[in-house]
Amino acid sequence: MAISLPKDLALELYRRMRLIRRFEERVAELVDANEIAGICHEYVGQEAVAVGVCAALAQDDIITSTHRGHGHIIAKGGEVKFMLAELFGRTGGYNRGRGGSMHIADLGLGIFGANGIVGAGAPMACGAAYRFKLAGQKRVAVPFFGDGAINQGVLHEALNLGAIWHLPVVYICENNMYAITTPLREVTKRPPHERARAYGMEGSVADGMDVQAVYEAALHAVQAARDGLGPSFLEFETYRYVGHYTAEKLMKTSYRTDAEIETWRLRDPIQRWGRRLVDAACASEADLERIHQSVEEELDDAFVFATQSPLPDARTALDHVYHTTYAGLPAPGYEP
Repeated sequence: MAISLPKDLALELYRRMRLIRRFEERVAELVDANEIAGICHEYVGQEAVAVGVCAALAQDDIITSTHRGHGHIIAKGGEVKFMLAELFGRTGGYNRGRGGSMHIADLGLGIFGANGIVGAGAPMACGAAYRFKLAGQKRVAVPFFGDGAINQGVLHEALNLGAIWHLPVVYICENNMYAITTPLREVTKRPPHERARAYGMEGSVADGMDVQAVYEAALHAVQAARDGLGPSFLEFETYRYVGHYTAEKLMKTSYRTDAEIETWRLRDPIQRWGRRLVDAACASEADLERIHQSVEEELDDAFVFATQSPLPDARTALDHVYHTTYAGLPAPGYEP
């Protein structure tokens, strides 16, 4: 596929994917070194989906994310220094160190939060889209979910709501073929995007390892939703190179073969897009190397910020648990 994008956009797609990849690799190293407590769900391999979809959105469009949400947050404009501080449990984090990996949110960027409950972001997106429709706003809501959510009742309810209320929602299924260790082929008879037809909306599938293919499919669906043509369902076939979460390597699972993983690595979205940029004379190898260096510098700065940010005071443990109103007015800092 020839590059038919503005050069600045094409290079930014590469930089975003590279930033996600290196953020996840560094986080995995910090988890393994016990510098970050607990586990994380890495997005390595799936970068083209988050970056391609979010490039088609405006800042005031919203996304809802999943347990594997770091890529979505970065793609929508989230700052890695605040994300890393959150993973370290520091007050400089997006959630003041209280949410951790699976609950990062930034309402100002249209990030309505990652979510550890499978499929739970879809009804949240419907709620936001319903508000957009009532207010006459040309804004779009985009819930990300994996193939493991396809058989969850809450997703089916959200698909039905989007259809019958004709909401500006674009449902994004990241089909990485496995729900933890369960292959999709063993629990679902037909491809996920075919479910859309049963709810009366358009459903399509595209190569989730090709950032331009993702961007073009998302741009079409987002514009249709913005124009009042209702919801649609996009399935992107992608793959996570590593385990379901960082501790899986210690479990020595064997549900995937090395040959299968290597076959997907040959389609690596970052290397693939980098080669295309060079072949199309959009960038030189030196240009790509400069992007690599800037990404490393950004992550170095994020590490310094995160580790220098203070730990929360134990006396504030119950702060931010509930939203409080005063005399019927929103609390300070509330943004509708």
